[in-house]
Amino acid sequence: MSTANPADAATASAAAVPASPAALGADRRWVWIVVAIAALLPLLQFVMPNVISDYRLFLMSTMMIAAIAVLGLNLLTGFNGQISLGHGAFYAVGAYTAAILMDKLDLPYWTLLPIVAAVCFVVGFLFGLPALRLEGHYLALATFALALAVPQMLKYKWLEGLTGGVQGIVLLKPEAPFGLPLSEDQWLYYYCLIVTVLLFWGAWNMLRGRSGRAMMAIRDHHMAADTMGIDTARYKTVTFGISAAYTGIAGALSASAIAFVAPDSFGFFLSISLLIGLVVGGVASLPGSIIGGIFTVLVQNSAQALSNFVKNDIGLPYDLSPYSVYGILLLVLMYVMPTGIAGGVVLAWRRLRR
Repeated sequence: MSTANPADAATASAAAVPASPAALGADRRWVWIVVAIAALLPLLQFVMPNVISDYRLFLMSTMMIAAIAVLGLNLLTGFNGQISLGHGAFYAVGAYTAAILMDKLDLPYWTLLPIVAAVCFVVGFLFGLPALRLEGHYLALATFALALAVPQMLKYKWLEGLTGGVQGIVLLKPEAPFGLPLSEDQWLYYYCLIVTVLLFWGAWNMLRGRSGRAMMAIRDHHMAADTMGIDTARYKTVTFGISAAYTGIAGALSASAIAFVAPDSFGFFLSISLLIGLVVGGVASLPGSIIGGIFTVLVQNSAQALSNFVKNDIGLPYDLSPYSVYGILLLVLMYVMPTGIAGGVVLAWRRLRR
């Protein structure tokens, strides 16, 4: 039985969704229209409180956080061709770095993101150095080991003074600054929206420049990129660091949003869910990262409801677990849209225009 190379899969998806300015960021006018609509949503709560509730704003905030984490993985796997099964570890490092700084040093939440980004960049860069000798499934196994080790290290008794051990760390949710008449969930939504727009804008500019072209050249053909004079070792390690920084920022935002961190929240399934979000949304696609984040949060929050609907309302004699629903949806999407939702939408639009 043959095994597919993840880098080849990323290349094939990139071919289906071209890495051009239109594919990387779509039409900027539409992007800003979407951002403007997203910025107006919390204000509609005063008009439609039952539709735009605090819970739904919190849910949309977690979608943006998941989109940032999927974007971090996309930069590494989709645009640079390095497969990772351990990005949940960087997510945990970012969350715990933010939680420890808030809990032990009383630093305000809005000062933490640059510190978290720097810490996670260093961790990712250092992990990327030995990973230079690994390719394909060997690198995947190394990152898999990282995802398994980090949650156990957070429980280690010598670190309980910092991490809180198995009990974790309880935090306070961020409050609106300057006396703004916003609830905690409304302000959290705006805070996540601002960070998301800045990070996606930064990734879009990076991918359109020389560094982005070098990253994608390494993904498409490592030896050819090396022959053309691209420092593949430097680009691969720096990309690993940037990817870890993005995912760590998502973890820091998650710590502020949920106001709690614990080792069991960062198990191996977190890394798998990020990879699933990447594949479902669209590999090597910035809009695909947003779609993947939305898919991950929606399915995780709706799987139990769908399972109950199948059993109780439809009347089928099946007791499906939430993971079964998750797997069935994934199989259907991969069959209907093998290049991800973003790639499927692009192909459908091209056929309609013909």
